[in-house]
Amino acid sequence: MIYRSTHLFVVLASLWCGAISSPLVVGQEEPAIAEIRKDAEKLATAFSAGKADEVAAMFLAKGELIDEVGTVYQGQQEIKDLVTAFFAKFPGAQMRNEIDSIRTVGPVAIVEGARITTAKDASIARIPFISVLAKTDQGWRIASMRDFADEVIASPGDMLKSLEWLVGDWINEGADARVKIAYRWSEDKNFILGDISATRDGQVAMKSSQRIGWDPIEGKVRSWIFDSDGGFSEATWTQLQDRWVVHSSAVMPDGLTGSATLTITPKDNGRYTIAGSNRIIGDVLEDDYEITIVKQPPTASQ
Repeated sequence: MIYRSTHLFVVLASLWCGAISSPLVVGQEEPAIAEIRKDAEKLATAFSAGKADEVAAMFLAKGELIDEVGTVYQGQQEIKDLVTAFFAKFPGAQMRNEIDSIRTVGPVAIVEGARITTAKDASIARIPFISVLAKTDQGWRIASMRDFADEVIASPGDMLKSLEWLVGDWINEGADARVKIAYRWSEDKNFILGDISATRDGQVAMKSSQRIGWDPIEGKVRSWIFDSDGGFSEATWTQLQDRWVVHSSAVMPDGLTGSATLTITPKDNGRYTIAGSNRIIGDVLEDDYEITIVKQPPTASQ
């Protein structure tokens, strides 16, 4: 993100221009829009020309500008000094607006939205803001403008970082089958993909594919498994300190349904355990179990 507190000045012109062009305008009369447009043109021209004094004049004499950490710059002189410093540090910065609403209450207009600022090096910041404009004999002037902290929206992949330890090749040597699991990031880095293969007596008994992702509506990790015999399952994951609790429901190829609670606990030395409980298939309660999964070292070709 760029600019931090100094990016405030990039948005002065966009505040006005964005307000005029926004499709969402509440309570505005045409004369008021025309006045705001006229003053916006003055501010945009002054800003583009690097004229800090004319930019500062678009504030009330005791108007204020508040950055995202709460620092207050009050009065036209303080604002002019700050704008001058900004122009020296960020010449040629560009901006565009996403205006959410504009409201007029008597001689006051309230503008809310976000500004996207772009520097010459192509770095970008998205800054939410709220501004209060006052109607004066000279037109609309800024009484108070407040920026909020830069918005950082986590990607689905970011929400899976706490499961990144799964990525790699794993194996479980059981009494009745040998299960190999390979986890990797999807190409877009938004999912963890798993390939599961179970062999018995040297023959492949089952293959499954798994996709682990983030559900932004539920605010939880979810996963889906599709088996080579036609069965499938889905699950929700909840992190509890040092382990994950996974609630799973499944549909078998013959139409039976199943459910289980799995507790996945990472261990030292490249191991994790899976404990199964509350396992119901059809109307039968199955025994609990616990198995240990071991990470395989990379091969010479990896």
